[in-house]
Amino acid sequence: MPKAVRYDGFGGIDVLRVEEVERPVPGDGQVLVRVKAAGINPGEAMIRTGALAQVFPSTFPSGQGSDLAGVVEEVGAGADGFSPGDEVIGFSDKRASQAELVLVEAGDLTRKPAKVSWEVAGSLHVVGTTAWAAVRAVHPEKGETVVVSGAAGGVGSLAVQLARRTGATVIGLAGESNHEWLTSHGVIPVAYGEGVEDRIRATAPGGVDAFIDTFGSGYVELALALGVPAERINTIADFAAAEKYGVKTDGSFAAGPGAKVLAELAGLIADGHLDVPIAKVYPLAQVREAYTELERRHTRGKIVLRP
Repeated sequence: MPKAVRYDGFGGIDVLRVEEVERPVPGDGQVLVRVKAAGINPGEAMIRTGALAQVFPSTFPSGQGSDLAGVVEEVGAGADGFSPGDEVIGFSDKRASQAELVLVEAGDLTRKPAKVSWEVAGSLHVVGTTAWAAVRAVHPEKGETVVVSGAAGGVGSLAVQLARRTGATVIGLAGESNHEWLTSHGVIPVAYGEGVEDRIRATAPGGVDAFIDTFGSGYVELALALGVPAERINTIADFAAAEKYGVKTDGSFAAGPGAKVLAELAGLIADGHLDVPIAKVYPLAQVREAYTELERRHTRGKIVLRP
């Protein structure tokens, strides 16, 4: 029997377990995917603790995860365009991707380019579509300057690269250990912490035009203090500040058709125009260890499970 991550109620990392489940059977328009890699995300941890219960109600036992990449195992009626053996990238809206076998709607899949690794493909959906939407929300242009907080994290590391592709100057807020990586991707690194406003002003004497906050903890207020208009600030982490100041909160759901965005991002990766850093890979059985690492919030790039 296939294995999957499950938990029976809200709680900490210790509620997570991996257990045998019934083999899924694809229904109309569905594809059964044997998962090769499944990324993990901070939002999943928040759902598991119950912090987002008002927005994302849970029923138990619950599965976990959205991102996935794998090989088509079986195709249901009406799931045109896919055949057993196809390598695919996709996502599940059923909190189910952290498993050996996952049912996916055919419209939520796209083909995996051969040059894209399983680890990168399996961790692309949430961070990729979120970074895509966040950059589009603040619409940086050539000659402008945009600041990205959490610039080496899962979303931030892609947002800085997508913002650079617009021709804008990009300042990335990150710890010293990530400055070399940011510089190598055409991003100007600035250390976060006390005095960050002064460091940004010194780095961008002409001012800051747009701000993408992927971390929370006061960055919306910092952006406003730097003179960035509210309509050109986007946060995916501080919704209280967004409501208070009227800034944007565009994330994964604002990106548009997920499979279409995934296909475009995968194409950029395959062509060498976008780098998705992989921080660490864990076997499915070590899901607790993976989330322990994630929740430290000091990871460059993505943490991935390999069933």
